[in-house]
Amino acid sequence: MKILIFALIVGFGGFAGSIARYGLSLAFQKYSIVMPVGTIGANIIGCFIIGIIAHFSTGTGLLSPEMRLLLATGFCGGFTTMSSFVYESTQMIKSNEMYYASLYFLITIAGSFMAFFLGLLIAHLIFNRSGGLWN
Repeated sequence: MKILIFALIVGFGGFAGSIARYGLSLAFQKYSIVMPVGTIGANIIGCFIIGIIAHFSTGTGLLSPEMRLLLATGFCGGFTTMSSFVYESTQMIKSNEMYYASLYFLITIAGSFMAFFLGLLIAHLIFNRSGGLWN
C-alpha cells in the first residue's frame, strides 16, 4: 500500500512538472528557432530547484521523504528534459550544425551545474547559516 501512495505522489509531481515544462516551452517558442530555449530553461531551472531540495534533504529534517519524492523525483523528473536534450543535440549533429550542438551542450551542462550549486548556496544562506554547505 505504501508503494502505491509513493507512486501516486511521484505521479502527481510528474504531472505538475510536465505541465510546467509545456508552459515554459510555449512561452519561449518564438525564441526557439535555432536553439531550444524552453529545453535549456527547463534543465537549468530544474537543476536549481533540485539544488534547493538537496539542501533540505541532507541533514536538516525540513523535507520529508514524501516531499522529496513529490518535488525531486516527481516534479523535477517531469519538468527537466534530458531525453529531449539528447534528441535535439543529436538532430543538430545529424544536420551538421556542430556549432549549435556544441553551444547547446555547453550551455545546458554548465548552466545546469551552476544552477544546482546556486540553489544549494541560496538555500544554505537563507535557511541554514551555521554548518557546512551540505548541511
